[in-house]
Amino acid sequence: MRFLVDLMCGGVVSYLRMCGHDTVYAGDRDLEGDEAEPGSIDPRADDDVLAVARSEDRTVITRDVALANRADESILLESRDVEDQLAELSKAGVDLALEDEPTYCGRCNGNLERVEPTASTPEYAPDPSETTVWQCRDCGQHFWKGSHWDRVGETLSRVRDGLSDAEDQ
Repeated sequence: MRFLVDLMCGGVVSYLRMCGHDTVYAGDRDLEGDEAEPGSIDPRADDDVLAVARSEDRTVITRDVALANRADESILLESRDVEDQLAELSKAGVDLALEDEPTYCGRCNGNLERVEPTASTPEYAPDPSETTVWQCRDCGQHFWKGSHWDRVGETLSRVRDGLSDAEDQ
């Protein structure tokens, strides 16, 4: 699925990308404008978000009722908590299973490609001859299935377990 996530729901962006969803974050594209004064958002922000969502055929994920109502396709979230938001997305039919191989960069949403086992990697990344490593074609960030991958998987399991517990009641 293709999503555009507004500033209110930014915590779900990396989860969606790690689950194989093409996910644009409004903050990464400056779609919601500069704050005119603390606590206020540019009134044209919704128009910008909607224009991108329409031109790129994306479903808007938001907590803003007015924005959700104006979007061609939207998922309106109620919670502020990331795990609760993930549960709401799952209930809305979004597949929240980690991919076997990551597709999208968690940082910029660019496409990932596998790093050759003989290639060198930055100091922060493992040796690709010992661990499968991917690199973003756009920003150059390296990814591998390490502790962060495991923590995301645990969070998604808790979300799924919570949903099945709620269905059993």
